[in-house]
Amino acid sequence: MNIIKHIPNTITSMNLLSGVLGVIFAFGGQFDLSFYLMIAAAVFDFCDGLSARALKAYSDIGKELDSLADLISFGLLPAIMLNRFMVAAVAPENVGMTILCYLPLIIVVFSALRLAKFNVDERQTSSFIGLATPANAIICGSLIYFVSQDETAGFLTRWASGNWFLPVLAVILSLLLVSEIPMFSMKIKKGVKPERKTTVMRLAFFGVFLLSCILVLIFRWNWSLIPLITFSAYVLINIAGALIPSRKD
Repeated sequence: MNIIKHIPNTITSMNLLSGVLGVIFAFGGQFDLSFYLMIAAAVFDFCDGLSARALKAYSDIGKELDSLADLISFGLLPAIMLNRFMVAAVAPENVGMTILCYLPLIIVVFSALRLAKFNVDERQTSSFIGLATPANAIICGSLIYFVSQDETAGFLTRWASGNWFLPVLAVILSLLLVSEIPMFSMKIKKGVKPERKTTVMRLAFFGVFLLSCILVLIFRWNWSLIPLITFSAYVLINIAGALIPSRKD
């Protein structure tokens, strides 16, 4: 029995387990632990692909398992975090708003569509078409973590605790998941030179990340603003990039 070939699937299983535990904590209103587990799932998601390439341990089962794990960790978990935060913020007697609290659950459906599309779309070998589920999850998870942990969140807390912000955000993100907007990945293929526009967008992404780190340190904001700002900028950078025609070097 070749144990090495099972290493990537074991790492993927840790991604799945992290997502399941995150969902359990989200139902208990422990959004901090849910977000930590989401980050852990993202790390495992990165490492399983890395280990599969390093060990040359690719398998059809691994591909399917990865999608199933991502659906839980980056589809169900962020949707439940949005839903539970809204339920906690809405008065029990407000039946209309209680129903609206379940609108963010559409993220699960669109995440499933996104992952199914990714598995059969040959255009997405080195980049993405539509928003990747981990990026979507980080945006949702970091937002809920920030507004639930930082009392100085200000307008973000007011928006998130309102009637429409999170449902509208869920709809927008769901549409981005299945959109035809090209979005760059951080995969760098050996011997393949990326387009100039892709390089510029990657540099802009890293620039936003560094700037958000500096601002958080200077103003002593909650650290969760770093992924929130960075991945929100990632979406905006790619939308802007889609509006700019590519130019060959």
